[in-house]
Amino acid sequence: MEITLDNPAGAPRPLNAYYSQVARVQQADGSALLFLSGQIAEGATLAEQSRGVFETIDALLRAHGAGLADVVNIRTYLTDIDRLAEYGAVRQEFLTGTPPTSMTFEVSRLFRPEAQIEIEVVAAVPAARRGGPGTAA
Repeated sequence: MEITLDNPAGAPRPLNAYYSQVARVQQADGSALLFLSGQIAEGATLAEQSRGVFETIDALLRAHGAGLADVVNIRTYLTDIDRLAEYGAVRQEFLTGTPPTSMTFEVSRLFRPEAQIEIEVVAAVPAARRGGPGTAA
């Protein structure tokens, strides 16, 4: 097992230098698990922020030879759980296959005051796709 921490070129940069956006856990059989840090995005509405987050997640996954179809777990933090349906509609635009395991939480605030949502995911990359950091899908 090999672990690589990465802020892939070609994907949106992290908001600060205190964390890595992707932890890639490479398995001996060639498969890998990708753990993505929580992502936020700019936008005036929850829908705009949600779209921005999924676009960033997609770019980070693609940089490691994966895609949104490889997401096996998603954790969502909302500042207003009453807006879950609004987020869910955007989520369905991006996660179109079998839904991953999921947890959704309401939080009083996120690390940026304007952020209404933060999402972190885990993806499983099959051995047949041996992409690594800097590899496009």
